[in-house]
Formats: sequence, C-alpha cells, structure tokens
Amino acid sequence: MIKQITVLSIMGIVVFISGCGEPQAYGKVDNTPYAISECRQELAHGTDVEADKLADKIVVYKKKRELSMYRKGKLLYACKISLGKNGDKGNKIQAGDYRTPEGSYYIVRKKCDPRLYKSLMISYPNEEDKARARAHGAKPGGYITIHGQPKWNADGHADRYTLAHDWTEGCMAVPNKAIDTLWRSVKNGVKIDIHP
Repeated sequence: MIKQITVLSIMGIVVFISGCGEPQAYGKVDNTPYAISECRQELAHGTDVEADKLADKIVVYKKKRELSMYRKGKLLYACKISLGKNGDKGNKIQAGDYRTPEGSYYIVRKKCDPRLYKSLMISYPNEEDKARARAHGAKPGGYITIHGQPKWNADGHADRYTLAHDWTEGCMAVPNKAIDTLWRSVKNGVKIDIHP
C-alpha cells in the first residue's frame, strides 16, 4: 500500500513538472499558436516599418505604470505596464529585490522567450547601479527587460488582471499586442529613461 502511494505521488510530481494538462497558450490576440519560430524569423529577417514609425526613445513612469514610445519628441505609442513585485518600493538595489530600476539605459537585445513571448533587454546595470549595489554589499543583478505576458495569458484574456498587479522580478511587463508594436518599432540602441 505504501509503495502504491509513493508511486502515485512520484507520478503526480512528474505530471506537474512536465506541464501535462496545461491549457494551450497563444502568442497573439488573433489566436495563432504561441510560436517561437515566428519570433526567431522576425529576428533573422527584421520587420518592415516605415522610418517615421521607428522609435528613438522610450520613457517609463513607474508611479503611473505607463510606457511611452517617441520619435523626435512625438508620441508614437503608449501603454500600461506592470512592474516588479516591489516596483513601488523605490529604485532597484540588488539582485532578487523584485524592484524595477530607475535611470537611463538603452535597448541592447531582442529576445524570443518561450515563457514570456518576446522581450527587449535593457542595459541594466549601469555604473551607477553597480556602485549602489556595492555600497550595500550586494550584486546589482541584471537581465531586466520589457517583456510580454506569460503563456497562460498569451491571448490577452487576463490583461486587465495582470496590468492591475505588479508581478515581475523587476522587469516591465506589457500586453503581447504592445510588445509586438514595440518589437517592430524599437531597434537596439534606443534610449530608455525609467522614472520613479
């Protein structure tokens, strides 16, 4: 009897870890499958965007939970965001504090992500961030991005819920429709200013 329970427990853990029974997820609001291959194709070949729709600056206001994209001072696009779980507790100090950084950075990489759709990596930590972490005897962390939604919300059905909560590890999360817009209009090297 004990052996049967142990075997069933192990099987249950394996099923849980493997994700069996996980609802099918979608990568865009038009219900196409959540596809890394499409994202990688875009990375390889780029996307055709008119020059006047290419951004030269991104501005984030953490308190407003708002991201805006500009070209030559003209607003191209704006959307709501979620922050790190402790995003309202000030500037990021160290790895694992779940705070979203504040300061001036730039986009360094576009990344296809099977867990969070697409992401735009920022140049955190800068020298100031590293010095602040050292002053606290800590490491600054890294891998801060603007990213899309997790698989369970890939079709956008829960955008209202996710945007009403801060849930990331320090990144800025936007709806997948928004990350598609940013992905097309933002090239590596675009400046991003993150304000309190």
